[in-house]
Amino acid sequence: MTDDTHQTDTNTTDSHTDDDTETVTLASGWHGRYYEDFAVGEVYKHPYGRTVTETDNVWFSNLTMNVNPMHFNEAYAADTEFDGRIVNGLYVIALAVGMSVIDVSANATANLGYDDIRHHAPVRHGDTIFAESEVIARRESESRDHAGIVTTELRAYNQDGQKVLSLTRSPMVLKRAHATPSAEQPPGWPTGVGTQSGDERAARGDGQ
Repeated sequence: MTDDTHQTDTNTTDSHTDDDTETVTLASGWHGRYYEDFAVGEVYKHPYGRTVTETDNVWFSNLTMNVNPMHFNEAYAADTEFDGRIVNGLYVIALAVGMSVIDVSANATANLGYDDIRHHAPVRHGDTIFAESEVIARRESESRDHAGIVTTELRAYNQDGQKVLSLTRSPMVLKRAHATPSAEQPPGWPTGVGTQSGDERAARGDGQ
């Protein structure tokens, strides 16, 4: 299955006027997967890694009122089996899930649950995290005709290829027939905001 078969926007045009202006052409970007786009067994390696900083760890721990000194007290943590502070595990979960949204749940209407969460290795300041999702199940929703339930196993790794996290999650994902994304109004954009397909601009001699 390929993803680009669903991304064509027939409303985009590339036309020119006679008074030295050109009509703006809007091209469709990535709108995320819909329920029909998922197939059991597919693996999506999510784009971009994220290097975890000390600020990420301390701020997240403070914001969530996590008072375990392993996350913010170097003198204490240095005397443990980890020989220093480790990153708040809930931050690692949030980061990995966030990385997966672009491929898995950009069109989700709800997240039904997170299961089988395992921390396989500690994450430390300066580690770069990468994530991938494997589709392990999908089914029609019994209560909502406009969506289906997709279950994925999410796995996160550090820069050395060591698995640091795994979990399963089950978002309820919108069906394509109930979505009307376009180049002019992609998911999350209100009507009329930003460049519109009927806009015109002065033609530039450099062709840019």
